[in-house]
Amino acid sequence: MSRVEYNLDGKIAVVTMNSGENRFNPPFLEEFLRILDEIENDTDANALVARTAHEKIFTNGLDLDWLIPTIQEGDLETAKNFIYTLMGLLKRILIYPMPTIAAIGGHAFAGGALLCCAFDFRFMRSDRGYFCLPEVDLGMPFLPGMTAILKKAIPIYKLEEMKYTGKRLTAEECEKHHIIMKAYHKDKLMDEALAFAKGLDKKREAIATLKKGMYKDIVHVIDVEDPSEIESSSFGSLSL
Repeated sequence: MSRVEYNLDGKIAVVTMNSGENRFNPPFLEEFLRILDEIENDTDANALVARTAHEKIFTNGLDLDWLIPTIQEGDLETAKNFIYTLMGLLKRILIYPMPTIAAIGGHAFAGGALLCCAFDFRFMRSDRGYFCLPEVDLGMPFLPGMTAILKKAIPIYKLEEMKYTGKRLTAEECEKHHIIMKAYHKDKLMDEALAFAKGLDKKREAIATLKKGMYKDIVHVIDVEDPSEIESSSFGSLSL
């Protein structure tokens, strides 16, 4: 089974993350990027819905079991290029030429929450799962491009609380603060996300043009984050 795969439901590309807790490491990111290319180039899909195969986790973000040893062994070049690839994936989703919907079927922690924020719309499972930025407890900072993406989706007053306290938000809280469109029980989540996607039916060219204007400032911040300029301090306490 592939780490990331997709199928078509009419003109909706349904992307499924199959890699356990769907933690980010180079193979996972590369496969996700390849799938996005394939959907854009080889299908007539006009909307994308991302989901998880895991029963309780959407994605838990960075694969620390891989990243920490990589940093501790002194291979900062690999670690920096990994972060650069991650930012590339976030940018790709951000300006993808069709509406993108995250069907958050469980926990979205750290980089997983960040990934959700790159999507245009978010729906979340109401009966299980937290939305959380625990970097404050990990001693990890956010790059400017990451913060820009978070600000796109999370009201600043709530983002400050999440970043400085590491508070876990329920789906109900996420809906209340407009981080997600709507919370649904797991049995209805995908049906509702797909129904929403099918109701859009927009032309790719129009969506691509709108996103180019909407996210111009965020893209600029991401583009100036060259991997050679990412200092070891960017990895916080992971480098200790």
